[in-house]
Amino acid sequence: MRAIRVAIADDQQLFCSGIQMLIESQPDLQFVGAAYDGEAAIALAREARPDVMLMDIRMPLLDGIEATARILDATNKPDSDISERSPDDCATSQDAQPKVIMLTTFQRDEAVVRAIRAGADGFIMKDTTPEFVLASIRTVYAGHSVIAPSDTADIIRAQTSQRHREPAAESISALSAREKEVFLLAARGLSNADIAQTAYISEATVKSHIRSILAKLSLTSRVQIVAHAYENGLLR
Repeated sequence: MRAIRVAIADDQQLFCSGIQMLIESQPDLQFVGAAYDGEAAIALAREARPDVMLMDIRMPLLDGIEATARILDATNKPDSDISERSPDDCATSQDAQPKVIMLTTFQRDEAVVRAIRAGADGFIMKDTTPEFVLASIRTVYAGHSVIAPSDTADIIRAQTSQRHREPAAESISALSAREKEVFLLAARGLSNADIAQTAYISEATVKSHIRSILAKLSLTSRVQIVAHAYENGLLR
């Protein structure tokens, strides 16, 4: 099996060097480069084609959220200029997309939710252990998130508890009645097992519904389901 290609974008060069040494100590990982601002991160993603990128949220020239949106967009539109693109043009295909893990110093960082909406596969704290960094890289490469939907729900609730938002039911109009039920349960942070028990269906059926929901709503992960629900006022 080929090594997982890993890159980092962070304006702290010493931190990047530490991550590089950590990655290079692992036989199944390959370090492919570092960038120290958002614009350089976009160039690095285009040139090095990493499987996983560790992306600092706050960087000079362009923040990590905007850089993530442009990187993920550009992997779907290879014939256009990555530096010219807006996140509003993001495509839905995941082919050849790097997995992005956001780096933050705050557990309840409101920017994390914006990063998830931009397509990030989760976030980790910058003061976490080396073992957790390595586990996170391998987890997102395998197609999973490194932030639980329940944690995402807690973060968004903390930000929206004082704001009233009218429900936008049309935002999930493409879903069937059963899919809407599963969507709302997943948006509350329930696991597949909990959804199956609540909706009286099998876990395999839950997984099938989740795949359909993601495809119909052009979302990429369970954590984006949570963000979509709160953003459209579908949960209280």
